[in-house]
Amino acid sequence: VGRVAAAAVLAAALVWLGPRASAGPVGIPVEVPEPHGRQVEAIAAGADVATRVEARPFVARPDVFEYLLDHPELAAHVARTLRVARYRVWRTPEGLALDDGWGVRGHFRVVYAHDGTRVMLARGQYDHALLPPIRGQAVAMIEYRLEPAPNGRSLVRPVVSGYVKLDSRVLAGLLKVASAAAQRKADLEAHRLAKVFARVSRELD
Repeated sequence: VGRVAAAAVLAAALVWLGPRASAGPVGIPVEVPEPHGRQVEAIAAGADVATRVEARPFVARPDVFEYLLDHPELAAHVARTLRVARYRVWRTPEGLALDDGWGVRGHFRVVYAHDGTRVMLARGQYDHALLPPIRGQAVAMIEYRLEPAPNGRSLVRPVVSGYVKLDSRVLAGLLKVASAAAQRKADLEAHRLAKVFARVSRELD
């Protein structure tokens, strides 16, 4: 289930997540414009699994960090070149397409980009040989502050949040039974994805 969240989290997790995760996520703190605003609010409010992770601050060139944030297809390409991930992201008429190389496929798009906040909306599917297809929608959000640092760089203080709502209410019910395991899995996936894209930002810098 955690890999379903990857369809949305991939675009936002361009930072190295620290070891702390908060006790639970909060709502989307910005007003996403229509036609996506109500959908974002509904997914966040009715999420079957959610994560909110305070990231470890890191130093980077702000232009490189924000360019990667707004061009996840480049971040994925560099990650594959460095052989630290198998993700593929490319532009289509439906938005950005994603294939994580491990069974997750879907589309996502940035629906809010302003004042240190990015919100992504996604629909994805996880395929596994031993399971029926797991389909769902997701919202990912990254909030960040930039503080001055030497040599034209900034200290980036980010917070990454993710919300996943499954299409199947049966699977959603099973997920709630195993809520602790699902939460750990969601947090772990966020950490793994963020680690990959932290490496990308450092290499491009």
